[in-house]
Amino acid sequence: MSQQNTTIASPPSTTIGGRSKASVHVTALDGIVNVNSLFTMAIFIDFSLSSPAASGTSNKASCNASVGIVRKVIIFEANFFSFFLFSSQIAQSLKLATSLVNRLDPKDPHKADIDSFFMKCGLLGSAIGSVLGCAFLMLSIVEFIQVKLGVLSCGGASVYAIVTLVVFVGSSLLVYILTAVYASFFM
Repeated sequence: MSQQNTTIASPPSTTIGGRSKASVHVTALDGIVNVNSLFTMAIFIDFSLSSPAASGTSNKASCNASVGIVRKVIIFEANFFSFFLFSSQIAQSLKLATSLVNRLDPKDPHKADIDSFFMKCGLLGSAIGSVLGCAFLMLSIVEFIQVKLGVLSCGGASVYAIVTLVVFVGSSLLVYILTAVYASFFM
């Protein structure tokens, strides 16, 4: 008598008594950590490029950025680095918890019984850290543009660059916030 080896594919996220299979969540956590790592690299590149001696391309001294603006670049970069690190640490902690609670299939770390409320709160906390990190990154780039192209009050290229940055990054952050809220509270 031969037995057939059949497997039934389970859905990516199901709920059993307050617990959920977290394969989709682990993939989302991987994405958060990867994106935060890319943004964190940006801070080190920006630190090397934002020196007061190289500031301003304008002929008018009043259009060149002050030392205060260069200081704001560093403050905003420290803040965005902190929030991205916060977000990444929460995501890594959730991945660790998912791996430790893995009882369904020890060969597949993407499937585990984990409390869905715990996972949603962790994902929301990580998303909040990413949003705040992006906001401070955007503020840092606004100040960096003023260092390199001249202050906003003088108009010109710095205004165009900053408006483009704020419109596109702001709209993408809005989409990200709405998605994170939907995933945390309505799924």
